[in-house]
Amino acid sequence: MIRSVFLGCGSYLPGQYVSNDALIARYNLDSNNEWIERRTGISQRYIADGEKTSDLATKAALAALADAKLDARDIDAVIVATTTSDDILPATAARVQANIGMERGFAFDMRAVCSGFVYALTMANNMIRVGQAKHVLVIGAETLSTILDFKDRSTCFLFGDGAGAVVLGAKEGKGTNEDQGILATALHSDGRHYDMLKTDEAGLVRMDGKEVFRHAVTNLSDVVDEVLGSIDMKPSEIDWLVPHQANQRIIDGTSKKLALPPERVVVTINKHANTSAASIPLALSVAVHDGRIKRGQLIMINAMGAGFTWGAAVVRW
Repeated sequence: MIRSVFLGCGSYLPGQYVSNDALIARYNLDSNNEWIERRTGISQRYIADGEKTSDLATKAALAALADAKLDARDIDAVIVATTTSDDILPATAARVQANIGMERGFAFDMRAVCSGFVYALTMANNMIRVGQAKHVLVIGAETLSTILDFKDRSTCFLFGDGAGAVVLGAKEGKGTNEDQGILATALHSDGRHYDMLKTDEAGLVRMDGKEVFRHAVTNLSDVVDEVLGSIDMKPSEIDWLVPHQANQRIIDGTSKKLALPPERVVVTINKHANTSAASIPLALSVAVHDGRIKRGQLIMINAMGAGFTWGAAVVRW
């Protein structure tokens, strides 16, 4: 059996770091740091200043390629998961393809909002397993600051900008759960909840926070059970949960339902805020490069986003 293995990962954060207090002062908001941290777990975020989504994506991609000890000539496909494309058309992935000097293969965007990286990872895995590609660069990149209403305190504190990337490669496995690479994935969507988290006519984010929270905890834990059940594994076998970084309370609720202790959950929301499709690859990159995630460990990735969309993947690192 051909497996998709992680050969390298990288990330990039814009240079402008903005604390809660700085955001409150900049936009004269009626709030305080204690309230924001208590409700969300967020203490700061990074904001792009003149950088486009493709700029962030390119820098994360180059870092991932260097980590994998590969270059653009080795890559067959580029998938960029993003909500904040540089332009309506063409795909931001095409610009990244040009930026890294890749002159072959193909590139396209994946638009599933906060679930975008899990969706893109699943597409890349499928392409590798059927032999359509040998090496795929999967990127999550966002400049969400460009679509925020900084007078709306229900959303403006929640989001940040950033990018993360991974390089997947084909490797032959035995077809068991001990194989290295992606072992199973699951994807879902339910368009009945389209209006719960969307952009308005001005292109700014609007959210029904209570409804998003209510669905998130249930959907995220259910999809983890589903994807583990598909390969006859249990939550207790997970070494690390790397969830979408939307809200600390959602992360806590999900890990509690799975009976996973906090020390086995990778959390970066306090420093990055919610970077949508970029949050999981950013968190992965942090945990891999600080030595927490090690080869051979079992990783669970899960996310839920607007649409609603949600999904999960089980990975042997």
